[in-house]
Amino acid sequence: MAVVALTAVCLAYAPIAFTELWPYADPGAPAPGEWLLGRTVSPEFVAEAVRDRMGPYGRSLVPLIVHSVLGGLLMLLGPVQLLTAVRRRVRLHRTLGVVFAATVYVSMAGAAVYLVRTPPERAFSGAAFWIVLAVILVGTVGSVTFGVLAAYRGFPDLHQRWLLLCYGFLMTAPLLRLEWGFLPTLYPGLSIQDVNRVAIMHLGALVSFGALLATRALDRRTSVPGLTGTWAPGPVMVLAHLAGAAGLAALVPGFLGQGAEGRRLLVAYLVPYAVTYAVLAARAAGARRAGNGWAREEWRLHLAALLLAPAFSAVMVPVLERVMDLDRGTALVAAAGIGCGMLAYTAVTVVSLRVLAGRELLRRGRTTEPEPAPPAAALTGAGAGAKEEGR
Repeated sequence: MAVVALTAVCLAYAPIAFTELWPYADPGAPAPGEWLLGRTVSPEFVAEAVRDRMGPYGRSLVPLIVHSVLGGLLMLLGPVQLLTAVRRRVRLHRTLGVVFAATVYVSMAGAAVYLVRTPPERAFSGAAFWIVLAVILVGTVGSVTFGVLAAYRGFPDLHQRWLLLCYGFLMTAPLLRLEWGFLPTLYPGLSIQDVNRVAIMHLGALVSFGALLATRALDRRTSVPGLTGTWAPGPVMVLAHLAGAAGLAALVPGFLGQGAEGRRLLVAYLVPYAVTYAVLAARAAGARRAGNGWAREEWRLHLAALLLAPAFSAVMVPVLERVMDLDRGTALVAAAGIGCGMLAYTAVTVVSLRVLAGRELLRRGRTTEPEPAPPAAALTGAGAGAKEEGR
């Protein structure tokens, strides 16, 4: 069901991405995204979006068209890559994987040109949106790079995790468009800038959470060779909870001090955060009861990262104020918008180091634990055809 839903969203968004910026280069060109949004929300909402993007986009139109068109191609390649991995079409998967990685790099280069040429305060939807876009760009490029390296080195499980996270970051584009259609119904009268500020409160958390759910659904192993003990023991989790509570105690008053807009942004941040926390905690507890040590370890590492996200955001508020000369409200929105995504990226890094450390122990002969080859049913991953000696 998840694969079908993902495929449907990607297929629906691909033609929108292909044509979204054509009207900026050729007024009157077909724009199915604008047509659909105009009938979902209002023509005035669309006109406002076009007007507000005209200036920032005009300075980097060609790179942005490259970014958008190739983004549409990535929407098609993602489901194909997932299906070829699940169906173990190794040669096709590897060939398309090269195309996918190259497309990511070129598409993100176009976005980077726009960000470099556009001062944060003059970007579409302001400095906070610019910062979130920059972090998503770095996360996308970093994820695909680590995924390629993992495949090259023969680590299919790590390759799978990084590429799912990469595609999660890419999914922020269609999900943001869905919020353009949904949030004006929930909050009538909001401008598109306000809608974007609400959306960035939770999009990073949402896509990284989806990538984790996909990872755990595909990886059915109960243990990983060489792994002993835990990197998330009880005291660490207690400290993470305390840090998370302190971070929230610093963020919440800042949002409440901004009146109705702040309360709206706070709800957009806290509700998805609470749901994600509940699912991670429940899945970690369920894995413990089932005796699934590896699943429990991964759930707990991601739970610890989620708990640290508000603390990270609270620390980043004064940093962004000083480094980028932002006002407190903008710095608060930007810091909250990047926190969960960046900590999820950190969690995947820690999980990768956890796996590599276990295999290094095996290589050095410091453990007598055997290293069974994961059966096909236990690991349906994007690099499942990697060489056995590489692991």
